[in-house]
Amino acid sequence: MSYKNFPMVPRIIFGRGSFNQLNEILTPKRLNINAPFIYLVDDVFKNNSWLTSRIQLSYNDKIIFISSKEEPKTSQVDALVEEIILENKERPSGVIGIGGGTLLDLAKAVSIMLTNEGEAKDYQGWDLVKNAAIYHVGIPTISGTGAEVSRTTVLTGPHKKLGINSDFTPFDQVILDSELTDNVPKDQWFYTGMDCYIHCVESLDGTYLNAFSESYGDMALELCKEIFLGDDLTKVEAQEKLMMASWHGGMSIVYSQVGVAHAMSYGLSYLLGTKHGIGNCIVFNHLEEFYPEGVKLFKEMKLKHDIELPEGICANLTDEEFNAMIDISFSLEPLWENALGKNWKKIITREKLRALYQKM
Repeated sequence: MSYKNFPMVPRIIFGRGSFNQLNEILTPKRLNINAPFIYLVDDVFKNNSWLTSRIQLSYNDKIIFISSKEEPKTSQVDALVEEIILENKERPSGVIGIGGGTLLDLAKAVSIMLTNEGEAKDYQGWDLVKNAAIYHVGIPTISGTGAEVSRTTVLTGPHKKLGINSDFTPFDQVILDSELTDNVPKDQWFYTGMDCYIHCVESLDGTYLNAFSESYGDMALELCKEIFLGDDLTKVEAQEKLMMASWHGGMSIVYSQVGVAHAMSYGLSYLLGTKHGIGNCIVFNHLEEFYPEGVKLFKEMKLKHDIELPEGICANLTDEEFNAMIDISFSLEPLWENALGKNWKKIITREKLRALYQKM
């Protein structure tokens, strides 16, 4: 038996207001005056001086504001890399992602593609990256995705939605400042928080489960129940606990895998552009057969927070479109094997998957 030797984020700061320390963290990492720091920042912060005034630009440093309305694409990564290379004499000192899962994944992918030849789509899969990424920092402004701790960067390519899973993907530094999550809209808070909850359920109910994953998954699941079903936490406590739930939920799947909800939501995202958090919720809502207890609790959380999910998003799809979603979903074999075991192909058929999609 050969075990994977996984990397972890080597440095992390946790605490309200810790974003203020960004400059002192980056200064020693500057290679020279021609090697800038590139900040990829969610464009919701474009006119937000409370955040942007604390990013201290020197020399050729640059902030690139990016919309997170769409899931990150391989073509978007390639365009960013080309822009950075053309504008600078030297390779950047580092890439800093500030935002939710979309911005964090883009920062990871760009830092990888600055040192690896070809296009981002060439590296979608497991352990295809040859060269170490440049220094990269993750600063989440919403909690739940686990992107701040994961060894993947999930991208939609021309033919598939799949991560660049590699030992070079995890951040070199993460700053967890719950103050940055202050103004997240309620529905977005719920959908992204549920991404974390679903990570836990899929990991804890999976066939890949081991004590490493289970300990992180249990911790994250208890935090999710406290945050989404309890009434005892202050706003600040809930924000800090959700930040840690996201971290532990992400760690839980490092040594295992996600499952049916993620496999199916990748299909929705690829075809319809459905955002990851809400896509997981739409799918998970119909997965009682696979996760009876998990779905029951999810529906309680949904009711408590008065969340209404979109319905009928697959109502008018053609056979060709259903087949495209099913192909994407079935291509994620490790997810299905984790969820249903080695004989998963005998349990889940194309017809069954289509029937599930039709409920959505």
